[in-house]
Amino acid sequence: MTQLIEDDIRTKEVLKWEGINLLHFSGSSCSQKTRIFLNLKGIEWVSHPVNLAVGENYSDWFLGINPRGLVPVLVDDGGVHIESNDIIQYLEKKFPLPMLIPKECEELAPKLLREEDDLHIDIRNLSFRFLFGNLARKKKESSLKKFEQDLGTIEGKKDSHKAMELKFYKDFNKKGITNESVIQSALKFKKVYDEFESDLTKQPYFLGKELSILDIAWFIYTHRLVLSGYPFKKLHPKVFNWYQNLLKREEFKKEVKEPLILSNVRSLTRFQDAMMGTTLSKIVNF
Repeated sequence: MTQLIEDDIRTKEVLKWEGINLLHFSGSSCSQKTRIFLNLKGIEWVSHPVNLAVGENYSDWFLGINPRGLVPVLVDDGGVHIESNDIIQYLEKKFPLPMLIPKECEELAPKLLREEDDLHIDIRNLSFRFLFGNLARKKKESSLKKFEQDLGTIEGKKDSHKAMELKFYKDFNKKGITNESVIQSALKFKKVYDEFESDLTKQPYFLGKELSILDIAWFIYTHRLVLSGYPFKKLHPKVFNWYQNLLKREEFKKEVKEPLILSNVRSLTRFQDAMMGTTLSKIVNF
């Protein structure tokens, strides 16, 4: 679990915040995951939007709360927690009902969530290439330099996670998302979804008969991939049915509703890719 110590926190005002507070962005996949979890739990929380589109996550104020420059961040009575999977596991312990980690899976769930988190760069690759289109602007060099030079710590130590973030955006600025990256990322997802397809022949949810945090986490990835043109109906029809059933639920649907501008950009991007033969299915040969 990643909880910052007091010395890590340079924006001291948050130490005085009371109750459950969430710093988040509407279109952030990890923020969406956390908000769905909060919805299902019925937890009351205070919203603190952070606009990633204009780089608010690289402001001194925000880096003083999370030196990784990422959302969401949970502030619970002054305690600062980062990383969405750590946040939802922390909240599951604090608010055990309704139960979203089956008792028989308490030891397995963290491992499964780590496997999901290990694919975060892969979902970013496919989102940036096929979903965001022209909205996936290159990061300003000044913002990256500021982020790189920030001296914030995580649990009192220099953060090794920052190198991965910087590498992604420097590579993206230099060459975008290559076809090779698309193929590698898509095939990783296909391998996981093949296993889920098999699981869903025996049970309605990924961990059994009841909805769990694993379903919440993978719903967000699945939604991103559906919008990016991943052919679920063809490759994983049971997964697609599982996704559609969750999308009908208000707790899920309202958190992934697209702004009109993003919907229009995505439609234009899909049209251009279809005309040029550069859709996800064509590149990966699905």
